[in-house]
Amino acid sequence: MRHAPVPFQRMLFVCINRRPEGEACCAARESEQIAEALKSKVKSLGMSGKIRVSKSGCQDVCAQGPNVMLFPDGRWYAGVTLADVDQIVQDALAGLTPSA
Repeated sequence: MRHAPVPFQRMLFVCINRRPEGEACCAARESEQIAEALKSKVKSLGMSGKIRVSKSGCQDVCAQGPNVMLFPDGRWYAGVTLADVDQIVQDALAGLTPSA
């Protein structure tokens, strides 16, 4: 096993968990589209080397989703929509400089 420092300064974890029909879940509320929009925005800003957008499993707050968590900041976004993507990326960018 090898270990090393995390290669990213910020990580956005987007819940894309899907539950059976009729149960609250992030995937039923466009979380996969939100994850793709976050990735696209981060890439367009040249920050892919510093900010990682990852799809996650259940974050155990399904009824409040879609859910996005920003680390290492420890920030949780609930009820996220596509309209929130720019603000979440701006929060993740705080204090970072563009990749070379």
